[in-house]
Amino acid sequence: MRRCRFRRMMPVLLALALLAATPVQAAAPVNPAAPVDAAAPVPVAAPVSAPDSAVRLQALMGQHAVLAADMMRSRIRGDADFVQAANAALGQNTDAMTGLLRELFGAGLAGRFGPLWSEHVVELAAYASAVADQDEAAKDHAEEELAEYEEELSQFFAGASHGRLPSGKVRAVLDMHAHHLIVQADAYAVRDYARADRTYRESYEQTYDLGRTLADGLLPAGDRDALREPVWRLRSQLGRLLAEHVVLAEDVTRAAVTNTPDFDAAAQQINANTRDLTTAMDTLFGAPTARRFQEVWGFHVEQLVGYAASTAGRDESGREQAKLHLHDYEQRMGALLSEVTGKRMDAARLSAAFRGHDELLLRHADAYAARDYATAHELAQETYEHGFAMARDLADAFGATVAGRLPVGGAQTGYGWLAVGR
Repeated sequence: MRRCRFRRMMPVLLALALLAATPVQAAAPVNPAAPVDAAAPVPVAAPVSAPDSAVRLQALMGQHAVLAADMMRSRIRGDADFVQAANAALGQNTDAMTGLLRELFGAGLAGRFGPLWSEHVVELAAYASAVADQDEAAKDHAEEELAEYEEELSQFFAGASHGRLPSGKVRAVLDMHAHHLIVQADAYAVRDYARADRTYRESYEQTYDLGRTLADGLLPAGDRDALREPVWRLRSQLGRLLAEHVVLAEDVTRAAVTNTPDFDAAAQQINANTRDLTTAMDTLFGAPTARRFQEVWGFHVEQLVGYAASTAGRDESGREQAKLHLHDYEQRMGALLSEVTGKRMDAARLSAAFRGHDELLLRHADAYAARDYATAHELAQETYEHGFAMARDLADAFGATVAGRLPVGGAQTGYGWLAVGR
């Protein structure tokens, strides 16, 4: 069955290449309306630069969106083992965000953020449980609680930014974040996988950009200026696209190894990510390079899906063949990117980096197929971080001149979601 379905998807993937119930524990309640300490935000000794911290916040926010969606879906499926692993991963993500805010702005601000964000996660879990139980009253209650926490969070961020983040506008983007997660959960429950996965991707992108807007509002003016530099903007956007590739590759290989009916929808979304990466390469290096990139990258996606399909079919020779093809891709992609960076990046080292990326994704697929969800989440975390490390190295190698070709607008306008005062 799986092999047949995979063969049906092959033309799509090939054409792409050629054409271009463990409950979440609530933290102690806080009073978000209480004025933030007059001295806040008070930057304390930060282990990394402000731009590094901004990318880190974006990465954690985007990851939150994905983990929350995965947790909600597993509750709807009634997959208790996955729910437990997803809850643990969400808790780690919240801890990481709280820790980052503590490093940047001190314990007072972080101490208020953590409980508020945790309550937000609790209500998302409650909503998913209500969907699973077909309990309309419980769904309405969860939505009301979510709205309450979005308001409290918006007040918190407005206070912490000393008004640079208007509470009304913060509320609007936080509402959009919750709306995306609710819509994808509702669609998933009624097996409208195309809509569920499309919204899954929209949720990731919107929440990732929300992280940048929050950083822009919270950081001191001198640090915020660095977020407008072309190389930083390139690093941010490459990080978003490469980490999204990781997330969507894991999503489609999970569907493949378990033969679930959302496989086709998941494949469409990773194809869309490939198109976006190709568009970025077109902007940076021109159409001929973009076409070469798309051919090699698309081949890479095909092999990842092929490996997962072979795993589902217990086809060991198919798995080995996919790994051999991936090795070929790693060499070709390393050579291509070394060439376009004027040899500023060593082809062999690039190939090794892509090999590490592929090995993590294959190990994730194996762990998921074995229902070892804790290991799968650990590998997903490692692969996600790896995507941002690659984005940083690539952006530095591409250089400011190439980065300056990116369209101007995101950093100056708050990515269309929030206008941040200076």
